Amino acid sequence: MDFGEEYSAEKVPDHRLIGWPRVCAVAAMVSFSLPTFVTGLEVAHALPGQAAIIALFAGSLLIALIGAVMGAIGAKTRLNSYLLVRIAFGDSGARLVNLAFAVSLLGWFGVNINLFTDAVSGLSESLFNNTPSPIFLAVLASACMTATTLVGFRAINVLSVLLVPVLAVVTGLLAAWSLSHSSIDAALALDRPASLTTGEGISAIVGAIIIGAIILPDITRFCRHWTGALYTSLIAYVVVQFAVMLVAALSGAVAGKTDILAILLDAHLGIGAFVIVIAGSWVLNSLNLYSTVLSVGASVDGLNRTWLTLGLGAFGVIAALMNILDSFITFLLYLSIIFIPVAGVIIVDFFVVQRERYQHPPLATNPAWNFRGFAAWGVSAAFCLLASEGVIPALSNIPAIDAMMLSALIYLALSWRSRSPRAEARA
Repeated sequence: MDFGEEYSAEKVPDHRLIGWPRVCAVAAMVSFSLPTFVTGLEVAHALPGQAAIIALFAGSLLIALIGAVMGAIGAKTRLNSYLLVRIAFGDSGARLVNLAFAVSLLGWFGVNINLFTDAVSGLSESLFNNTPSPIFLAVLASACMTATTLVGFRAINVLSVLLVPVLAVVTGLLAAWSLSHSSIDAALALDRPASLTTGEGISAIVGAIIIGAIILPDITRFCRHWTGALYTSLIAYVVVQFAVMLVAALSGAVAGKTDILAILLDAHLGIGAFVIVIAGSWVLNSLNLYSTVLSVGASVDGLNRTWLTLGLGAFGVIAALMNILDSFITFLLYLSIIFIPVAGVIIVDFFVVQRERYQHPPLATNPAWNFRGFAAWGVSAAFCLLASEGVIPALSNIPAIDAMMLSALIYLALSWRSRSPRAEARA
């Protein structure tokens, strides 16, 4: 398998490890992306003031906790998320899980290109009275994102380090504009009907971002020490993501709008809007494609990374141009829900059941299937799907968290008697 320095099927070696702030820059960059602003706006619009702030913070905190644990596992083992899945679910089982991840991530790659072209077209029309060709925009965006992915994590990291300060300035200017028109207390005091409960608002935030937390090992495996993964998750989700969503909520309350691009134009930040759309989409989609390449590369032998990246990037832009993803989004959302219990299985498998296999993974003798893991995944995924449709009640009104905890408990119960000697000694 020709995957060069991206280590899709092996541990990251010592000479490729970097300081955690550089890894954190990549995770934080995603938090500055357009979907994060939109999530904050929509949740704040659906909840009255203080309930919205509680939902934004609680959702960010839950994501940070999941990301911290998954990221720490990646940093300790130096393995990407797809090799972690391989150890936890077996070789054949991992192929099913990883290819499903790839379908979802590639789908979101196309969705984000659609979002990018729509946003740039709207901004260009408002600012310059000119609308570029959607085909040109989609091809150009995909080419830049695919080129960044071809270079690998190093390029994504450099791009993030350069752009995070710029996006932080734009977000700060938006916050200053919002506070110059209204105080935080006044914005929180706005009396509007709630279309969501606080629990549903938290669930919306968790559901929108959970996949990023589950695949955080793809970048935290480059950390020199596992504590860097904790700092990365806390800063990216509790600090940056919460701040971005809060600024979006405040600006939406001041402007009386739910369109972040229109709000940025009202705040005379048209160029800033372009920065958020272009920079955020660039890094987010490069990470989506990067993780897709790692997923497929870890699942199918004999693939050349360069051709695989080019092929997946081309497929994503073709799907976006055909607009077939409009009807595909529901399917992608269901796939995201199904992925959530995977984290519960991996966490229990690493900390309790067979931790030594992650330290020195004998992949050559890895079993084909871990049926206990699949049973835990299947039952909890079914629960999550039924709860999300309202067929059965969610335990905590956050189906995503319920499903992950349920998968962890089921897998722990099924695997209790097969724990490794070290795990039994710790117990």
